[in-house]
Amino acid sequence: MTENISTISPAPLLVRLPRALAMAAVAAVLAVGPLAAPTPAFAASAPESFADMAQKLLPSVVNVYTTQTAKQPEQRGPAPDLQLPPGSPFEQFFKDFMNRQRNPNAPPRRQTSLGSGFIIDESGFIVTNNHVIDGADEISVRLHDETELKATLVGKDPRTDLALLKVETSRKLPAVPWGNSGDIRIGDWVLAIGNPFGLGGTVTAGILSARNRSMGGAYDDFLQTDASINRGNSGGPMFNMKGEVIGINSAILSPNGGSVGIGFAIASNLAKPVIEQIRNGGQVKRGWLGVRIQKLDEDVATGFGLDKARGALVSSVQENSPAAKAQIKQGDVILKFDGRDVPESDRLPRIVADTPIGKAVDATVWRNRKEITVKVTVGELKEDEVAAAADPNVPAVTGEVKSLGLTLAGLNAQSREKYGLDESAVGVLVTDAAQDSPAFEKGVRPGDLITEVGQESVKTPNDVSDKIKAARDGKKKSVLLTLSSRGETRFVAVRVD
Repeated sequence: MTENISTISPAPLLVRLPRALAMAAVAAVLAVGPLAAPTPAFAASAPESFADMAQKLLPSVVNVYTTQTAKQPEQRGPAPDLQLPPGSPFEQFFKDFMNRQRNPNAPPRRQTSLGSGFIIDESGFIVTNNHVIDGADEISVRLHDETELKATLVGKDPRTDLALLKVETSRKLPAVPWGNSGDIRIGDWVLAIGNPFGLGGTVTAGILSARNRSMGGAYDDFLQTDASINRGNSGGPMFNMKGEVIGINSAILSPNGGSVGIGFAIASNLAKPVIEQIRNGGQVKRGWLGVRIQKLDEDVATGFGLDKARGALVSSVQENSPAAKAQIKQGDVILKFDGRDVPESDRLPRIVADTPIGKAVDATVWRNRKEITVKVTVGELKEDEVAAAADPNVPAVTGEVKSLGLTLAGLNAQSREKYGLDESAVGVLVTDAAQDSPAFEKGVRPGDLITEVGQESVKTPNDVSDKIKAARDGKKKSVLLTLSSRGETRFVAVRVD
């Protein structure tokens, strides 16, 4: 059975899951000396009951339900003539179905979506997931006391799957405070509350299983929990033991659509500033750098002379972008941005997005085997700008030249036409990659253009061969190749030992 991640809604979004998550074990503490020392308390013990906390928080969690009009499908050409045996029990069913399809005046169907939300302000502001209300014609909210109110959409942010609603009421509503998701530790208790399907509040408890999880989005920052989270709980809050919101329940890992103890919540430290921007201006503005980035593996890091795989590798720089104006170059590894470490590539988009637009910041980059600092003035990300993260389907690959089954050729008019290369392209073309070779297995294909070896330009197959031989003679384990393919640039650490 294939596992999947689904948003917790009646129409789940399915994506692939990274490999299984690791669990840590705590070693026992041994007493020493004539008298046993007290055992340190590694974590607070489980509360005797969550009842008091749940009773206080439940009124702040609401059911969100929406309706939208589903258009009738266009009839394209004559309806098919279904031949069914006389007296078939399906005969009338298919006649009724086809009559509805042929009737252009049939009333539009109404579709309903259900989810959860929570009140953040007594005046009626409610947070939920964007996928709960996306495409809705009408949005309604059912409070804990069964009061039903019409809601208006203040704004939404599909990039983080967040939305803010507003209901009008003469009474003060029970609101819950934001907490600091950065303070919660793996193993701490959490409480998840939802109001699924209008059944009323549902409370589940568990521990925080992991932090900083990503599902492939540029701005993902998910908390993982083993607290049971089920469909209809999307948009509901996850609380710490102080009763503060430290996450918004959004997705589950499940083989069948039900909870199996792996749920994901958007971290409050990501959600809170997004919601504040929506509340203040109806839209979210993010910082923009203008680079496409690639993840470093250990081989590529070694090729760049880094002590370990860290930072974000710049695979290309957009023209007239803040990065281009700051002289950030292809092949730079961004290690720090505005004083914040970049431990891995997917952190950079989040760090840049949180940086105030127009702010001049220092960026520490690794270039030519040493650190340098450049000054960058952060721009504003527009909806039509290229996303900051590189295409995740572009692999970080490794390969050799001859011993890995690669055949090289110089560029000419015929090869440029065959592989769609423009006249300005310079480099050495991979014309063949043996299917049983390590290079092929790692993604090197005919049509890839080798533009640099060891960060030095190459124009002929001999240039490549000479630089590979020099690397071997110099007792190097690997040499770095710069490849261009389909308009994208990537870096490949080629083992030469």
